[in-house]
Amino acid sequence: MNVFPDFNGLSGISDLQQVVGALLTIVLIASVAVMVISGVIWALASSSGNYQLASRGRIGVLVALGTAVLAGGGVALMNWLISVGEQI
Repeated sequence: MNVFPDFNGLSGISDLQQVVGALLTIVLIASVAVMVISGVIWALASSSGNYQLASRGRIGVLVALGTAVLAGGGVALMNWLISVGEQI
């Protein structure tokens, strides 16, 4: 049995999909930019011996990587949840 929501009666669903797509693009671009900046800070601080700043750069890289993975995997997660919901 396939159960799908009826989006035909909703007038703003296409606008909502465009907004979510635009926000996803902005989040991914920002996280890549933060990853590059944090990587440069990490490299410069490590080479100069500033270990506290290197640690903060490393944390910035990891947070940006996690954000990009969560934002990029959000669509796959939702598709998986929809397919699991169909099987119930």
